[in-house]
Amino acid sequence: MEEQLRVGLVGAGPWARAVHAPGIADHPGTRLVSVWTRSGSNAEDLAGRYGAEVSTDPRQLIDQVDAVAFAVPPQVQAELAVTAARAGKHVVLDKPLAGDLTHAREVADAIAAADVASLIMLTRRFEPETVEWLTDLRRLGGWTGGAAKWLSGALLGGEYAGSRWRHAQGALIDVGPHTIDLLDTAIGRVTEVVAAYRGEPDLWHLMLAHENGATSTVSMSLRMPTKPTVIEFAVYGEHGYRTLTGPPASSQACYAALLDDFVAMVRSGVHSHPCDARRGLHLQGVLDQALAKLAQAT
Repeated sequence: MEEQLRVGLVGAGPWARAVHAPGIADHPGTRLVSVWTRSGSNAEDLAGRYGAEVSTDPRQLIDQVDAVAFAVPPQVQAELAVTAARAGKHVVLDKPLAGDLTHAREVADAIAAADVASLIMLTRRFEPETVEWLTDLRRLGGWTGGAAKWLSGALLGGEYAGSRWRHAQGALIDVGPHTIDLLDTAIGRVTEVVAAYRGEPDLWHLMLAHENGATSTVSMSLRMPTKPTVIEFAVYGEHGYRTLTGPPASSQACYAALLDDFVAMVRSGVHSHPCDARRGLHLQGVLDQALAKLAQAT
């Protein structure tokens, strides 16, 4: 495929407006051709900025594109991603993959059965600084522990404060996939959630076991009155102590890098990637374990 990929966007919220739509429209390998959202007025406004059409329903959007990008709650994404994959469409997915492990498995299985390309929007994995950090850690090896801290006031005010699905399970579901993914990649595959606790204000603490005997801890909240957001990752072991701090320099630049990989996957026919749907399924399994461990504790 030498022509631009025709991409449809499902959703018109803050992330769709700030990252997906301009990213797809500006990338040389993609073209935004259609937008669908439950709110027709939001779709019309966003589509109008980029010369795209407004679809009256998801099926109409899926029928006229090569790929679908999702910026909707996980429960909605799971249902529509399965439909898109079964129609042979490549997909750019938000995290988490679905609202629960059962539906996440359905998404991953549908994508595998259709042999379409998929990428999860794990923003930091597409940042050059993070790629360099992870590459160095893998080269050295010997890491026995790690820690992640993500403290934000995103649900106290601003564009995401009205997001009902984020309020329901807070930081675990929203930033949990990011923190777990980076620790998992840096130290080794997470095999068990050893402990989980949720206190106020939306303050989550997790203890994770990794496949090589290493352990790590996670602390995160979206209702912590901190400004700017505190984001810190650290690993330690026989080669000392290595850190990665701060948010990505530009979400838009990370998304452009994601689209570089996505277009290459579609054109090459090689549909496996470190951040594909199978990765999303693994992360969903860790989230599921954390919720189960919390239920046992209470």
